[in-house]
Amino acid sequence: MPLTASETCLSQVAGMRYGQGMTNTPPPGDRIAKVLARAGVASRREAERMIEAGRVTVNGKAISSPALNVTAKDKITVDGKPVSEPEPARLWLYHKPPGLVTTARDEKGRTTIFDKLPEGMPRVMSVGRLDLNSEGLLLLTNDGGIKRKLELPSTGWLRKYRVRVNGRPKDEDFEPLRKGMVIDGERFQPMTVTLDRQQGANAWLTIGLREGKNREIRRAIEDIGYVVNRLLRVSYGPFQLGDLKPGEVEEIRRRVMRDQLGLDTEDSGKAPAKRPARPQRKRPPVGKKSRN
Repeated sequence: MPLTASETCLSQVAGMRYGQGMTNTPPPGDRIAKVLARAGVASRREAERMIEAGRVTVNGKAISSPALNVTAKDKITVDGKPVSEPEPARLWLYHKPPGLVTTARDEKGRTTIFDKLPEGMPRVMSVGRLDLNSEGLLLLTNDGGIKRKLELPSTGWLRKYRVRVNGRPKDEDFEPLRKGMVIDGERFQPMTVTLDRQQGANAWLTIGLREGKNREIRRAIEDIGYVVNRLLRVSYGPFQLGDLKPGEVEEIRRRVMRDQLGLDTEDSGKAPAKRPARPQRKRPPVGKKSRN
């Protein structure tokens, strides 16, 4: 019979007390912070802080350390309220408007994307960020594991942007971006850059990159002597902004999410979400529909 969280913790402590150390067999279940994150209570880091503050109990006993595995048999409460069963992993497309910050709380009191999400959305986390003045596709998920998976540099998914710069650049001006740059000691990997067209005093570019450093495109463009005055992300790996309007959210079908992310059988075998996903609209390939 599997041990409860309390029994697991006691056995681990006893093993160390008698010099046995930890065995090669991991304890059953998942870390408590991961379980709380999957249940939509808080992010892992926030859950760890809640645990350290004594707000979490397991089987009626307050815990003070996140170094604890729990199973489905354990009864968990936060601030005295039982923690519900975790929802299946879900993923949404969101068209971020400019002027919103991509953070749960802002120390300057600015409006965040989470202040503007449609009613009825569960607690979600953003996959990466778009800065205050940037707009376009932002992925949202209720699952910390998916968030980390999509943000890892090793994932290597291409992110494409439509970028408007002030001035009349020539195609050869962007060679430094294509070769890779070092700005203020920080190395930027090579980008794909296409000079699409001139529109009055501005030029439109399509830029692709496989990493997401802070203000990467804006800093690279400024380094070659131009200024970005509009930046719109149109795709993130296989997921496209398409005709999603600013402020709109659309859930990705579970089958599509599973196929694109390579979720394991444990994830794919979970029960469907209580609220069905909206049918996805057909999306034109990037570049077929202009937003200028």
